[in-house]
Amino acid sequence: MADVSAESPATPEPSLHRVMGPGLLLLFVVGDILGTGIYALTGRVAAEVGGAVWVPFVVAFLVALVTGLSYLELVTKYPHAAGAALYTHKAFGIHFLTFMIAFAVLSSGITSAATASRAFAANFAEAFEFEVGTGIAITAVALAFMAVVAAINLRGVSEGVKLNVLLTCVELTGLLIVIGIGLWALGFGNGDFGRITEFQTGERSALGGVIVATTLAFYAMVGFEDSVNMAEECKEPTRIFPKVLLTGLFVTGTIYVLVSITSVALVPADQLGEGDTPLLKVVEVGAPGFPTHIFAFITMFAVANSALINMLMASRLLYGMARQGVVPRAFGQVNARRRTPQIAIAFTTLLALGLIAFVGEVPELGGTTALLLLAVFTVVNVAVLVLRRDPVAHKHFRTPTALPVVGALSCGFLVTPLTDRNPEQYLIAGVLLAIGVVLWLVNQLAIRHQRTEPATAATPTPEP
Repeated sequence: MADVSAESPATPEPSLHRVMGPGLLLLFVVGDILGTGIYALTGRVAAEVGGAVWVPFVVAFLVALVTGLSYLELVTKYPHAAGAALYTHKAFGIHFLTFMIAFAVLSSGITSAATASRAFAANFAEAFEFEVGTGIAITAVALAFMAVVAAINLRGVSEGVKLNVLLTCVELTGLLIVIGIGLWALGFGNGDFGRITEFQTGERSALGGVIVATTLAFYAMVGFEDSVNMAEECKEPTRIFPKVLLTGLFVTGTIYVLVSITSVALVPADQLGEGDTPLLKVVEVGAPGFPTHIFAFITMFAVANSALINMLMASRLLYGMARQGVVPRAFGQVNARRRTPQIAIAFTTLLALGLIAFVGEVPELGGTTALLLLAVFTVVNVAVLVLRRDPVAHKHFRTPTALPVVGALSCGFLVTPLTDRNPEQYLIAGVLLAIGVVLWLVNQLAIRHQRTEPATAATPTPEP
């Protein structure tokens, strides 16, 4: 097993600033899981499974819960930044595997943030009721938004987390409005609760439809893993993480089930699956007089929160890997005044800006992101069992041994073609991982060059 220290840079760097208590961490977890998924995915899930749209969300929640317990054991055992990549490195000690896991998580976060930025630009236009077009203007607004996110990230995690509190409250309010309107309308008999037990899966069996729908619904549950990359900026992470993460998962899981049930009870599944604004349809049916344009603002804030959290996560992941020596140590440089990983923030922001400017919207992005993270979760669940051979001095959370096994099998199954995923998701994931291989080779050259510099500098100069 690789003996890797979490704090072993050649030149001492200031540590990250521990500003997140249990309240801020809970809002971070809830805000990250809620994100933009529920605002857009309810309709797509309904299109696959019919009125029983809540079932895939429950299955996705259970898979996330089992994997979340594995993350809890590892983050309380090793309370450092880098998350899944750190656990992979400690468990297997294979630098290539560690790098690819880090790259999969990093790319999913940056790609999600870039996509959220473009969604922010589109909703910005709708919220302020002006036409910006679908080309250069949308890209310009998205680039400007990402620059603002970078500035907040550079200023400090305290500012970023406080903004996350505001944005999380806004997106949570939007979902509570949907639930409230739905329950109010249903109370007056303007809906049909009988739909929630109907399976409409076409040529597939009910089980097949649930499996396909779960691969979509799982995208709405990812995000809990981002919080482990903030471990070095949490107060007493070993103590607070278990209660906070489990509370966040149960809160968001409950909200998802309530939103999906009220949605399909008010709007038939086939209609809910049409278009990209399923919750707006629910509000229009349940409360025709409600000013529906307000949901453009709510969605705008929701996607802004997703972008902010993903960029916070990506920069801390890169910082953590630099402190482990898996990527060049320059990425671990911390601003002495702001206590933020400035080089990591700059690099991840440049990648996001490149995606916004040159890639644009990628079809099946949500499914591809979930595909990559499910592969990562499979490895993490296995790593829990391997690292049982590596005891630590302090007390930590320990998940029942059977659960990581269940987590590895369930996540591994959801990655396979047996789930009837769109083949385009595998193609996109393959291209991303191929880019990762190229970057790993470049990284190896950079590390070798970095290692030769001290030796050269240490060579004594002959006396004249």
